[in-house]
Parts: sequence; C-alpha cells; structure tokens
Amino acid sequence: MLRLEESTSATSGRSKWHPLTWFALARALLPGVLMCVVIALASTFLSEHYGGPLLLYALLIGLSFHFIHDNPKVKIGVEFCGRTLLRIGVALLGARISIEQVTQLGVEVGLVILFALVLTILVGVWWARGLGCTREEGLLSGGSVAICGASAALAIAAVLPQSKANERFTLLAVVAVTVLSTIAMVVYPLAIQALQLSPAAAGVFLGGTIHDVAQVVAAGMLLGPEVADTATVVKLFRVMLLMPVVMVISFMYRHQQAQEAQEKALPLVPGFLLAFVVMMLMSSSGLIPERLVQAASDLSRICLVLAIAAVGIKTSIEDLLKLGWKPLMLFVGETVFIAVLVLVSVVMLFAS
Repeated sequence: MLRLEESTSATSGRSKWHPLTWFALARALLPGVLMCVVIALASTFLSEHYGGPLLLYALLIGLSFHFIHDNPKVKIGVEFCGRTLLRIGVALLGARISIEQVTQLGVEVGLVILFALVLTILVGVWWARGLGCTREEGLLSGGSVAICGASAALAIAAVLPQSKANERFTLLAVVAVTVLSTIAMVVYPLAIQALQLSPAAAGVFLGGTIHDVAQVVAAGMLLGPEVADTATVVKLFRVMLLMPVVMVISFMYRHQQAQEAQEKALPLVPGFLLAFVVMMLMSSSGLIPERLVQAASDLSRICLVLAIAAVGIKTSIEDLLKLGWKPLMLFVGETVFIAVLVLVSVVMLFAS
C-alpha cells in the first residue's frame, strides 16, 4: 500500500497483529477516509433535502476535490476507500442476491455477455492494428473494456511480455477505463430512462457494458435496487470470465514468459468475488436472517458511497486529455462498440 512502509516504520519490529501496528495504520488512513466521509455526509444532506441521486452527488463533489489526491497524507485513505471499502460493499451485496436471481438471468443473457466479451477483445486487436498499435495493446485495451476495467488491465499485463512500452500502456489503460467508466456511470442511466428499458434489461445492459464494478453498482442504484442487483450479478459474471481470458493470453505468450520471473502473482479471481458468492449462498440457504440481510445492505450502501467519493477524488479529466488520440480512440471505440452490441442484444432479447 502507498507509503504504508513509512507510516509503520516505527513498529517494523513488532508483529503485524500488535495493537500499535494497527494504530499506526489507522492513523495513516484517517485523513483520506475522513475526506470521503465528509463528502458522503454532504451528498446525503443534498439528496435528502433537495432530492436527486446520492451516489451522483458523491461522485461530483469528489471530482471537485481531485486536487487533494496527490497529497500523501490523504491519498492512502482515499485509495483504501476506493479499493477496500468498494470490495467490502460489493461483497455485502451478495447477502441480498439469491441463486434464484442468478438463474433467472437465463442462458441467453450469459451467452450475450460471453459473445460481447470475446468479440470486443477481437475487435480491440483488429482496431489496434489499424491504428498502428501492437497486438499486446489491443489485447490489453480490449480485455480491460470487455471484462472489468483496471483490474483486468493489471491481470492481463501480468502475463504479457514485460517491457517499458507495455508498462506505460498499462498505466494508460487504468486511467482511460476509469475515466470512461465514470462517464458511462452518468450517461448510461440517462440513456436507459430515455429508451424506457425494463429493470431487467437495464441491469443486464449496465452490468454488461460498464468497465469497473464500483460504477456498475452506482449506475444501477441510480435506477433502483432491482436494477442494481441485476447489474451486479451480470458484472460479476464478467469478472468470473477474467480467469479463462488471462489463461488464454498467458498460453499465447508462454514462450516469452519462460524466462520472466513473477515477483507477485495477481489473483485471477478477486477475493471480493469469492466473498460475494459466499454471502449469496448463505442468503439463498436461509443462514442469514432477514434482519442481518437488511443490515448488510445498509452497510454495503455506506461503503459504496464512500467508494464513489474516493473514485471522484481519484479521477482526473486532465489525464484523459494527455493520453494521445490513438489510444484514446481505441478505448472509446471499444467502449462504444460493447455498449451498442449489448444494447441491441438486450433490446432483442427482452422484446421477444
């Protein structure tokens, strides 16, 4: 974690379970977390007194505070909210999603998502060649757009040939998909309302197109709990497809990887996904009482509001302008492609 070693240097000789070690960590996280809490409270006040979506207020206020993100005293806590609390919030959503809801999505929805994912990656490689980019850049951009944004970009980069060019493009991919996913979180719900899609169709569209989990959940909640639940399930199905995609790409580059030592292996299936599945199974089997399900849902919402505030603080519109037009066109083109493909498929699927 960023600068964590510096903030805990005084306790380096102690066990990681020592109370003073936890105190040093909490003190390091406090400024950034408090910043997100203040934004969350302000957003809640605006939503309750003037109406409007809570998460959208949190995002917009967070964007206005981007200038503090580079402050090392704040950054570590913001990163904690944007990653750890996000994953806790998504995992807790599993308590209110049952296996019956997953099966109700149907084989057709699964095939639509799988087809869109594969085709987006292939189109990304094809467009990269046309723009003068490498195949690796096409795979990285297509995979990050098709699966789960920055997480997919990092996982795919881990199995690509290690080079300075690929490292730079990986950083570019993280910025691009984060910004585009934030834009999609605001624009897609408006498009859904204009098209008057059903909650099921809206959830499949959001879960099948937006890059990052946080923005999928936020966009779904802008349209209601039913849409958010469906979008989350569809999105997590996309995340589950990360493992086979990374394995295929790893096989493609197995010869280049033969001499490359990996210092730290990235998990192919994120831990929050496993926690989500465990919570969902416990809820489906009746092991979680209704009272705890509601408590988990409320806690999840708090975590997600804090996470969205952190996403706003971390997002820089200026960074998008510095990417260069070719990579930008690649990411924008892939984003529009998967959105149109899934939208047409969803309209045809739910109209029949």
